[in-house]
Amino acid sequence: MFKNLSAVHPVAWNIVIGTLFVRFASTVSMPFLAIYLTSEKHISPAMVGIMLTVSAFLGVFFSFIGGSLSDRIGRKKILLTSIFLWSLTLIGFGLGDSFGWFFILNSILNICSSFFEPSSRALLSDLTDEKSKLLVFNLRYAAINVGVAVGPLVGLYLGSSHSTLPFVLSGIVYFFYGITLFYMLSKYKIGEDQSSSSGQKVSMKESLSILRKDVVFALTILTICIYGLGYSQSFSTMSQYFANAPQFHEGIKLYAYLTTINAVTVVLLQFPIVSRMKNFPPTVSMMIGNIIVSLSVAGFGIFTNFYLLAIVMIVFTIGEIFAFTFTDVFVDQLAPEELKGTYFGAMGFSKFGFVFGPALGGSLLSYFGYEKGGYAFILISIIAFFSFPMMLFVNRLFQKRKKVEMQSGAKLTVNS
Repeated sequence: MFKNLSAVHPVAWNIVIGTLFVRFASTVSMPFLAIYLTSEKHISPAMVGIMLTVSAFLGVFFSFIGGSLSDRIGRKKILLTSIFLWSLTLIGFGLGDSFGWFFILNSILNICSSFFEPSSRALLSDLTDEKSKLLVFNLRYAAINVGVAVGPLVGLYLGSSHSTLPFVLSGIVYFFYGITLFYMLSKYKIGEDQSSSSGQKVSMKESLSILRKDVVFALTILTICIYGLGYSQSFSTMSQYFANAPQFHEGIKLYAYLTTINAVTVVLLQFPIVSRMKNFPPTVSMMIGNIIVSLSVAGFGIFTNFYLLAIVMIVFTIGEIFAFTFTDVFVDQLAPEELKGTYFGAMGFSKFGFVFGPALGGSLLSYFGYEKGGYAFILISIIAFFSFPMMLFVNRLFQKRKKVEMQSGAKLTVNS
């Protein structure tokens, strides 16, 4: 798979390398936001969960808008506008003191992310030939996790759970990345007088009509929503639970270490797993990931010993690799050329599970109390498990569609 490295476009490299730095900068601060608000500002976990849910809810809808706009007005405008506003928003966290201020900024931050992410993935698809797309999408995913592997430990050292200074530092990193992205897009004239790679423009109404008729895509979004209820506990409920439950000693450190274990595991195992699974349909890998993640979530509520939790995190991460590494490839295979950004943006609707996950987890923590908070993870694990049989059905539909497309392609070749 790595033999195609020379074929990666310089702008694609900028996105991949830039992703590493901005994810590092982001994880220095953002994973500790819930802890900061509950421990320093004495805001209830339920209120924090609602804040995260509402802001993420806005991000879900703006993801489709951002992806669709990138198809219509060009990737460059969307990418640069969102990255610089993202930078200013992070710096703004350092100036705030009230819950309302953090609520508004966190909402803007999610909107910026929802514009930038689908547009950047669509641009990677535009710039990359078919045989190199699996490599490029996985390089981006690896870059995310290399950044995440280091960020939380640096955030712990900087006292991110007690200070907003790391948010300011994160914003500065995002600003400098925006400058490099502007330079590279201008140098290679990417996004100038063009939208998507096909040059065709489809209205938002037409895009919605096409998406509504794509049954495989719609069912996949619903499946990922249910899966997301379980996965989302790893970055919201877990931090509050470990930081406040009496059965954990130095729970903030424990959470930071587990986050690092998660990222390191991805870095070590991602490409071996991808190499083994590359000859299978992407839905097979996603299906395996769903069942592993949904079941392992319960382990975070059952165990309190660090070493057992570390094992659970490793298993959880293996499921994450299976679930996430082929998702972009799957979307790319489904999307028409003129709707790459729209499809990547519409995948934002799959984040509804990630949106409601923090609120559900926070509410269950409030209901059971921190001491019995483990029950929250067990209940959510049971709910998330239903994503497995649903993904099994999606896999059958997807393989049937690919078979029909291959047969249609063969007929066209014979006729021509």
